[in-house]
Amino acid sequence: MRLTVNGQSHDVEFDVRTSLLDLLRETIGLTGTKKGCDHGQCGACTILVNGRRINSCLTLAAMHEGDEITTIEGLGSPDGLSPMQEAFFEHDGYQCGFCTPGQIVSATAMLEEAGKGWPSHVSASLEGEMRLTPEEISERMSGNLCRCSAYPNINDAIAEVAGGKS
Repeated sequence: MRLTVNGQSHDVEFDVRTSLLDLLRETIGLTGTKKGCDHGQCGACTILVNGRRINSCLTLAAMHEGDEITTIEGLGSPDGLSPMQEAFFEHDGYQCGFCTPGQIVSATAMLEEAGKGWPSHVSASLEGEMRLTPEEISERMSGNLCRCSAYPNINDAIAEVAGGKS
């Protein structure tokens, strides 16, 4: 099967029961995406599939032929960090760093979702511009857990990239 990951094509053979997370880490060698709970509850494995964030531990790799997959490695590089990666660095939006790749990928997608006007459970309105208040950011990022509780710094990093301070 051929998968497109971070703009590169990969011809891979794998067991049809292989999760996308395991394929990325073990077959392709992209270890930035982390295996946290392996049950879709922590968000450490968050990646983008066709621009939408998903938990890669909950989907089979075989389902994604033809999809555009983006991992943390595809958002930036050590020499050219993405704006979100840079903000996490500047705001110390990590402690142990285990959840950081999933947090950054999720935050990147979350800003796209808000920019498209997609409401959350705490949005004041279902239509119009979505203001990214601290409550709105927290709700939209609620699928990504941080065992070190670096949430204030994570929220500050996201707010900076969104164009405001929380």
